[in-house]
Amino acid sequence: MLEDISGEKIKEQFRSNKTVRIITLTVSILITLVLGYFLYLQFVWSPANDKSKENYWVGLNYASKDSTDLAIEELKLQINKYDGKIGGEISQFVYARQLMIQGSFEKAIKELKKINISNTYIEVMAEGLIADCMSELGNYEEAYTTYINAAKMSNNEFTSPMYLMKAGLCAEETKNFDKATEAYQEIKNNYVAFGSQKSIEKYIARAKNKITK
Repeated sequence: MLEDISGEKIKEQFRSNKTVRIITLTVSILITLVLGYFLYLQFVWSPANDKSKENYWVGLNYASKDSTDLAIEELKLQINKYDGKIGGEISQFVYARQLMIQGSFEKAIKELKKINISNTYIEVMAEGLIADCMSELGNYEEAYTTYINAAKMSNNEFTSPMYLMKAGLCAEETKNFDKATEAYQEIKNNYVAFGSQKSIEKYIARAKNKITK
């Protein structure tokens, strides 16, 4: 019985059994790939990601001082260097905002759609800025849909009512007063503080009044 589990017996099975060879090689390749991936994360991606978070502040500082041209120049460098890293994605967000200040709304939309940071305020705000650009371009129906999407992405007291309000205003621009009323009513029902601050009853009454005309 000992002969059946000897090293030589195993080697012979490996040489003669094609299925065993394929499975063994496949497992070896998978182990190598997984190990390589974790080594990449630890020794390449993580340090670069940490460094990216230290460098976007220069462009952000220019932006905060209304030095739009300098901000754009610096942020483009950071995007090219750290694309896919957190700092690079934040740089792209700020860069798009600077393009909006310049009035380059279509370019800003392209940049905002490239941002890839999941489950963060930046993801929500990027969607909201896309809607802002659409509104500036006069695409009110698309802006309405995008604002609604932004409002639902993260249910909170800040972005959700703000985008619902903008969605309502866009709906009014397209004469869709039913949708406008729905947006304003949702603010009244679910975001009392914001609704009170914006005198939301006035907007509800205005939209409803136009429905009956």
